[in-house]
Amino acid sequence: MPAQRADARRNYARILAVAEEEVAAHGADASLEQIARTAGVGSATVRRHFPSRRALLEAVFHERIEALCALAADLTGVADSRAALLDWLRALTGYATSARGLATALTLDGADGPDAAHVNACSVKLTDAGDPLLRRASLDGAVTPGVTLADLLTLIAGIALATEHHADPAAEADRLLGLTMEGVSRGGGK
Repeated sequence: MPAQRADARRNYARILAVAEEEVAAHGADASLEQIARTAGVGSATVRRHFPSRRALLEAVFHERIEALCALAADLTGVADSRAALLDWLRALTGYATSARGLATALTLDGADGPDAAHVNACSVKLTDAGDPLLRRASLDGAVTPGVTLADLLTLIAGIALATEHHADPAAEADRLLGLTMEGVSRGGGK
């Protein structure tokens, strides 16, 4: 039944487009029912394509997460490992600050409905991409021993959430990231 598959693909694309708009407007708590109504489908159709809120958020953020992963790969060869890590973390913080809901998506703990055992793909991809940068900075002595990428992702999520309602969220997030990196870096700004 190819017609159903084509219809299902159209529904998926329409749901995803509406979800992107709703998440941008309302963050990670955007109403799944509102998304279904606006997309012109039933709630069951939304849940068939996206079995959990986490699955929907991961689809919404997929392209930007891929771009951040590509940036991490590009920065791996930069001579100054601390600067490379900081550049990547700044890009991630900038996106987390501008994309309402990403910080929440990064911190979801797995207790999200029917797929509670599902791993947070956003965090996994970012961890896999950023680990080489952090490892290199650690080997070069540019980062305090014991700092993990999970620690840094948690700090970035916190920064994004803390600055969400600030008059200039991007500037405040960048300032707070700088303070954070001073705390986890060896040598800081020296």
